[in-house]
Amino acid sequence: METAMILAAYAVGCLLAARPLIHWFQLESYQFPGYFRTLRRQGIRAWGIGPLFAAILLAALWVVIDLLPLAGISATPSVARILLIALPITIGWGIRTLSLRQKAKKALVYTPRIKRLYAVCFLVFMGIAAGLMKLGAGNPGNSVNQFIPWMMLLPVLLPIWTALGGLLAWPIEKGISEMYFRDAQRILRERKDLTRIGITGSWGKTSVKFILGTMLNEKYPTLVTPASFNTPMGVTKVIRTQLEPGHRIFVAEMGARHVGDIREMCRLVHPQMGVLTSVGPQHLDTFHTQERITKTKYELIDAIPGDGSCFFADDGGIVTGLWEKTDKEKTLAGLNPEKDDIWAENIQVSPAGSSFLLCFGNERIPCETELLGELNIRNIVLCAGVCRKLGMSGKEIARGIRKLKPVEHRLELKRNPGGITVLDDAFNSNIRGAKQAFRTLKEFPAKRIIVTPGMVELGEQEENMNREFGRAMADCCDIAILVGKKRSEAIRSGLISGEFPEQEIRIAGSLQEAAEMLKTLTAPGDTILFENDLPDNYSEE
Repeated sequence: METAMILAAYAVGCLLAARPLIHWFQLESYQFPGYFRTLRRQGIRAWGIGPLFAAILLAALWVVIDLLPLAGISATPSVARILLIALPITIGWGIRTLSLRQKAKKALVYTPRIKRLYAVCFLVFMGIAAGLMKLGAGNPGNSVNQFIPWMMLLPVLLPIWTALGGLLAWPIEKGISEMYFRDAQRILRERKDLTRIGITGSWGKTSVKFILGTMLNEKYPTLVTPASFNTPMGVTKVIRTQLEPGHRIFVAEMGARHVGDIREMCRLVHPQMGVLTSVGPQHLDTFHTQERITKTKYELIDAIPGDGSCFFADDGGIVTGLWEKTDKEKTLAGLNPEKDDIWAENIQVSPAGSSFLLCFGNERIPCETELLGELNIRNIVLCAGVCRKLGMSGKEIARGIRKLKPVEHRLELKRNPGGITVLDDAFNSNIRGAKQAFRTLKEFPAKRIIVTPGMVELGEQEENMNREFGRAMADCCDIAILVGKKRSEAIRSGLISGEFPEQEIRIAGSLQEAAEMLKTLTAPGDTILFENDLPDNYSEE
């Protein structure tokens, strides 16, 4: 019984200390390749947790077992047992508390899945601790020194044991997710009156989803997946908890980091309409090639039935090529009246918003919106094609466009009381969207400041893309604050090659440090663009 209590206390202490590791596992969507990449990026922060735990525990036990007896103070067996129980828990709690001092941009969410992961990790840690104790051939009652060195292997290899817990939890999660998945399929299968629309793309899909939902709501009760719910389990949850009998249209955002991800989403939703916003070098660290990305995005179009409809954003590149090869009913939307089925012309963009003519053949519909930038106009035109296909009139479409609000953190205009204008494009992380944000920033008067950590998840192209990113921003800002000492090197190189004044480049170790810099650099009338903000698993601190 005493041995079990000591092992449980040791496991609890390690579990408390492992909180940052479990948090990173959640941020990486419980994917092992991403988790191990985070361990490599975080370096000392990831691999230092266990040795710190072991060092503190060894030091405390050394004081109790070796030093105090030299001073004539010897712990009784019962006191020694209490220490063996209390010390690991106390140390683990201290390390956990220390990790919480670094405020997370996206906090650990204690979902049912994360609670199950904690439970499995506890059992794994208990089992490993018991095995290590047996290897040490020790007994807590009379031979503490024999098993303690072996027991230190548990915290020292904590990142590995946490991954093992995730691996053993995977069959449980697979069974639970499949049960919910089938229930969501059943719900959709029984809704014969529901039109289902899938949206995917390397970027722009969340913005398009919210734009389309607002416009469709002018005529039809519409449910769109909230926030960035774009995984099978996220969409499953929305279907099971938010879809109501009154809804007539369901719009599902479909994200992907691996080949087959969109196919799995389509197995759930069975969309009758498919919208492809973009195809580019996003998540190259998991896809590895542009061809695999293109193939995965096209899985949505492949899933559309023969009597369905497909909608493509005219990018003059990959998406346009996919439109050309598609033999299903299709619509091309963009800014080219010579080629596109629906387009915008006479675009006027200002800090107050945008106006344009929405064109369907010979029909011209005057439209106004608070949204900024040409890319948003392209997104609106793409959504207008879907609305027209679903029978909405020009007036209904224009009314919906007028009601559009900026999507949070996607080129969102904010006026601060101090007279400083903020363009919040923190969610964006692709070169095309970034260039659009840079062009929009140029519409504002000087002084213009950019705060950015650059782009990630671009595989071997990351350095070159960040160098291009730097060149693109060189002529649109007066001060550049780059976040992340390592990652900023390529951006800095691009800025200098774009003839940006080197003395106006600032390097910050974190977003908090960048915010402190802004206090001394800004004045009323200035404009700040926040371009991308990386989650905690990409932090260089």
